[in-house]
Amino acid sequence: MLTPYGMDLIESCLTCKLRADRIFCGLPVPVLKAFEGIKFTSAYPADSVLFVEGQQPRGIFVLCKGRVKLSISASNGKTLIVKIAEPGEVLGMSATISGKPYEVRAETIDPSQLSFVKRDDFLTFLRHNAEACFKLAEQLSEKYHNACNEVRSLGLSHSAAEKLARLLLEWSAKNNDGSHSEMRVKLGLTHEEIAQMIGTSRETVSRLFADLKKRQIVQSEGSTLVIRNLAALRGVVTNS
Repeated sequence: MLTPYGMDLIESCLTCKLRADRIFCGLPVPVLKAFEGIKFTSAYPADSVLFVEGQQPRGIFVLCKGRVKLSISASNGKTLIVKIAEPGEVLGMSATISGKPYEVRAETIDPSQLSFVKRDDFLTFLRHNAEACFKLAEQLSEKYHNACNEVRSLGLSHSAAEKLARLLLEWSAKNNDGSHSEMRVKLGLTHEEIAQMIGTSRETVSRLFADLKKRQIVQSEGSTLVIRNLAALRGVVTNS
């Protein structure tokens, strides 16, 4: 008997567009039912820690609703946010498969719903489902591709302004649904967290946003950032 979320998972996977970060999309229903039998779904409040950097892997988390911040920390306390995970993504997968410690800290940003699968159960599931293994390989390849792009963006960008512009362009491309004439980005992150994503200080991020607003490239509407001049924002990247 499938739980309500199990039915939602099957229906969404059968109707959604295939994306490499949604490992279960496109899989046969029997495989989805097999996964349903080994997962435990729970609700988590904002700021819940799922796992920490260096911890031995207990298993994977599938993000159903909400967002999760993935970060790494240095011995001096400096933190770098490496990714904001969105619904459909699998967290802790590489560590769970390799048996090596989790590479990052995972913490919910919003009230979230996640499914947890124990490591032994997940590895057994993969051994018995070749289709899931293939999707897993696709996702790991996609993660490697994205990691290379992130290193290129951070390592080869000439300024903090360029890094911020690249981040805003990435978010706008991901979240634009065509329902507005202007690009709208729901931030949901503090300036401190954005600074941790692009490797700079909170003060620098605040100064850069103030400059973008002064130049009428962006404007704030509550927690939503409206990109009023997309060409000018792209120009920040090409002219840096």
